[in-house]
Amino acid sequence: MEFKRFAFIALIIIVLIGVVVVVGKSEVAPSVIIVSMIATTISVATPLTLGALTGVFCERAGVVNIGIEGMMLASAFFGWFAAIYMNTILEMGALPSLIVGVIAAVVTGGLLGLLHAVLSVTFKVDQIIGGTVINLMAVGISGFLNRQLFFEKQSIFGGQVPHAPGVLPRIHIPFLADIPVVGTIFDQQPITIAAILLVFITHYVLFYTRWGLRTRSVGEHPLAADTVGINVYWMRYMNVIIGGLIAGLAGAYFTLESVPSFEPLMTNGRGFIALAAMIFGNWSPFGSWAAALVFGAAQALQINLQFFRELIPPQWAFLQSSAVVGMVPYVLTMLIMTGIIGKTRAPAADGTPYEK
Repeated sequence: MEFKRFAFIALIIIVLIGVVVVVGKSEVAPSVIIVSMIATTISVATPLTLGALTGVFCERAGVVNIGIEGMMLASAFFGWFAAIYMNTILEMGALPSLIVGVIAAVVTGGLLGLLHAVLSVTFKVDQIIGGTVINLMAVGISGFLNRQLFFEKQSIFGGQVPHAPGVLPRIHIPFLADIPVVGTIFDQQPITIAAILLVFITHYVLFYTRWGLRTRSVGEHPLAADTVGINVYWMRYMNVIIGGLIAGLAGAYFTLESVPSFEPLMTNGRGFIALAAMIFGNWSPFGSWAAALVFGAAQALQINLQFFRELIPPQWAFLQSSAVVGMVPYVLTMLIMTGIIGKTRAPAADGTPYEK
C-alpha cells in the first residue's frame, strides 16, 4: 500500500512537470524548465510540509488540530509586524529584524498551540470546535490589527505602511549549488531548508527515541500508557505546543521568506491542504512531505506557466488562466480525501479526550 501511495505521488509530480515541458517552445531547453519546476516545487511546498508536520506531532499524540490554518496566519502577521517594528522603529537592520520576526512567528505559533492544548486536553472541548475557534480568532485578530497598526493615522507608523526589511536571503550550499543546471534546486532559503531538515528530525524523533515511543503510545492507547507511568496530559500538551511552534515557522514563510508583506487571509487554505497532505502521507513525516510536494508541484505549475508565458503557444494559453491552474491543488485535495489512493489509518485515540 505504501509503494502504491508513493508511486501515485511520483506520477502526479511527473505529469505536472510534463505539462509545463510539453507546452513550452524549443527556445528554452526542457532541462531548464524541469529544474525550475523542481526548485519551485520544493520552495512553495514549504508551508505545506511544515503544516503537515504540525499535524503529525499533534495527531500522533491523539489531538486533532484543524487550527493549523489559523496558527500559520497569526504567525505570519506577528512575525511580519515584529520584523517591520525592529527595522523601522528600532533600526536594527534588515537581517537581524528578519531573524527577530521569525522568532516572533514561532513563539506566536507556540502560544496558539498552548491554547489548543488547554482547550483540548484540560477542558476537553471538542477538538474540531477548538481548532475552528483558533482559525476564526486568527482571521479576526490579524485583520483588525493589520488595519489598526498600519492604516490608521494615529498608528505607530502614522497610517503609512513602512518598507519591510525584505525577505530572508538564499543560502548557497557549497558544491551542490554549483552543479551546472541542477544547482538551482539546492539554492534555497533558510525556512525551506529547515522544513526539509525537520522532516528527517521528526521521523527520527517519532520512531527512534523514547519521546517518540511515548508520543505514539498516548495517541494509540492512552490508558495503557498511563498504566505504565506515562503522563498522558503532559505528552499531549508538549506535542501540541511543538506542533504550534512548527506552524509558526510555516507562518514566517509567508511574510518573511516568500513576500515581504502581509495580506488578510494570505495563507489561502494551505493549513487545510497541509492536513490533507498529512492524511495522504498516513501520519508519517516522509509520507506527509511527499504529499506536500504533490501540492507544491500543483502550485509550481501555475508559477512556471506564468514565468514561461511567452513560450506558451496560443492554443495552450488557457492553461495560464488563474481559474484553471489555481484550482489544481484543491482538486487534488478532494481526490485524495475521497480515498483514491487507498485507505489510511489514523492513531486509534486521535481526537478522543483522555479521562484518567
